[in-house]
Amino acid sequence: MTLSIAALAIGILIGVAGQMLLKAGASGETLLKQFLSPQSILGLGLYFAAALCYMYALRKIPVSVAFPSVSLSYVLVALLAHWMLGESMGPQKLAGIALIVGGVFLVTRQA
Repeated sequence: MTLSIAALAIGILIGVAGQMLLKAGASGETLLKQFLSPQSILGLGLYFAAALCYMYALRKIPVSVAFPSVSLSYVLVALLAHWMLGESMGPQKLAGIALIVGGVFLVTRQA
């Protein structure tokens, strides 16, 4: 089970990196240029690697726990977008992040 949890965590982190690379590749003037940018290609490759990690994690982790855990990627992307890209982070977003973290905590607790 520990290896599955590690695979899930690594998959989440790889997916976050993929998302940030997709954002970096979004500067192309056309959708085709955006799709063919090195950042976008690498970002899509990382999404594929994240999916492989997730598939491995699902071998031992119930999907009712694994899938909600992936929402932690929303939290990480929002924080990285704030710190690296200067995107706004007001009280409303912070409250949403707190709800996501709290929800994942509740879902992953053993009853």
